[in-house]
Amino acid sequence: MKFTSGNCYGIIGANGAGKSTFLKAISGEIDSTAGHISLGPGERLSVLSQDHFAFDEDTALNTVLKGYARLWEVMQEKDALYAKADFSNEDGIRSSELEEEFADMDGWNAESNSATLLSNLGIKVALHHTLLKDLSGKQKVRVLLAQALFGKPDNLLLDEPTNDLDLDTVRWLENYLANYENTVLVVSHDRHFLDAISTHTVDIDFGKIQMFAGNYSYWYQSSQLALRQQQMQNKKAEEKKKELLEFIARFSANVAKSKQTTSRKKMIEKLNIADIKPSTRKYPGIIFTPERKVGDRILDVSGLSASVDGTMLFKDVEFQANKGDKIIFLSRDPRAMTAFFEIINRNQKADAGSYQWGQTITSAYLPLDNSEFFNNDLSLFDWLCQFSTDTMEAYIRGYLGKMLFSGDDIYKRVSVLSGGEKMRCMISRLMLANANALILDTPTNHLDLESIQAFNNSLLKYPENIFMSSHDHEVIQSVCNRIIELTPNGMIDKLMDYDDYIEDEAIMVLQEKMYRGGD
Repeated sequence: MKFTSGNCYGIIGANGAGKSTFLKAISGEIDSTAGHISLGPGERLSVLSQDHFAFDEDTALNTVLKGYARLWEVMQEKDALYAKADFSNEDGIRSSELEEEFADMDGWNAESNSATLLSNLGIKVALHHTLLKDLSGKQKVRVLLAQALFGKPDNLLLDEPTNDLDLDTVRWLENYLANYENTVLVVSHDRHFLDAISTHTVDIDFGKIQMFAGNYSYWYQSSQLALRQQQMQNKKAEEKKKELLEFIARFSANVAKSKQTTSRKKMIEKLNIADIKPSTRKYPGIIFTPERKVGDRILDVSGLSASVDGTMLFKDVEFQANKGDKIIFLSRDPRAMTAFFEIINRNQKADAGSYQWGQTITSAYLPLDNSEFFNNDLSLFDWLCQFSTDTMEAYIRGYLGKMLFSGDDIYKRVSVLSGGEKMRCMISRLMLANANALILDTPTNHLDLESIQAFNNSLLKYPENIFMSSHDHEVIQSVCNRIIELTPNGMIDKLMDYDDYIEDEAIMVLQEKMYRGGD
């Protein structure tokens, strides 16, 4: 398998399939048991560090500079030579050689380039000379990402680079990588991010690694089409081929209409029918079935305000939810959405204001922090029985089976489940509620791509009201028809697509005013 310059390879596979192991083998962090890995002559490889404590004694700026190891070595040797009291002729010759190498690596712009990367990734200038040990975990992640990007390495390996990034920073990273001129390999659970940057998809499944031209959406849609064709034995080969070619043409036309990036232009040039194979993936069966339709009154919110430790999260939130509203709640402070959801679920008191659910509404809540649900030693089966009126084994097994828990899995203790497994349990609980209003606080956390895709598909089919927050651009854009942004100085409420919202200049001006609190 060969990865070539100018392409971005999105690496996909179920949790535990070996995506991170694959990147570690390429980077040399672990040894491969067979085969070999080689870089082009003189090529530099950069990896997004997963060790958040390795640079604790370095400033943010120096941590980024250390991402280009040879440049950092030259800088240190240069500084040591110029600091010598007895600077010799040999030192002069050596310093001249170093200066030439330093200039070849664009060393004179290194500090300003590092500072620009940090600022673009949301690290304010005031923090550039702060030691990493004094930064928050989320800030460290951004510094380490800047370190990986610094100096435009020939080969860039990124494992979950959008973790802990807000939506604005993810957009910046999308644009940066979509126009990157070297080779990028990236593991991500963010489908919009993968679609924006990938020219190819590398699928790790059943111990096999296969490469396809096209981004994640192309891989998913084409593999599902091929699977349907495989199940239709009567269809002639020519008809199947025609259907696949028409699919490629439609997909390419849609991509061409979207905002073109370098990566997307490259991608549609390489799509071909030979790459399309049926999917072998297992997707959870997520189906939300409201027991009754909502009435005319859904949720009325009046003058709601909340703060934490003296910091105002949101103020004077006032709106009426209407039939069919699928509302995404946004804020620059993610605590605002969680506080709002906790309040309307009667788990927390507001500083001011009130809310009223309609009489026909039965709501179901998926909280951000689900740890309290798993502070017990129950089996999976007994855990789910708590939330069901029907506790027959076949019925409960059916729900757990939909979430890909089968056989003896149902006897596992919930206390030892992974984050993704716990989230699948919480989704089972949500399905059992048969609610007509879903309240979802960052629902795709800990889920793999298959679960996210299934969850997204189920929300698209859900006929009643949704109130949610999310870091997943694709979920927001495809599901939500209304946007409410919570700020310390009021709210923004718009009936529009998310993509239009984030590009609207008038809204950008309004956001600055609302967060700044000026006139």
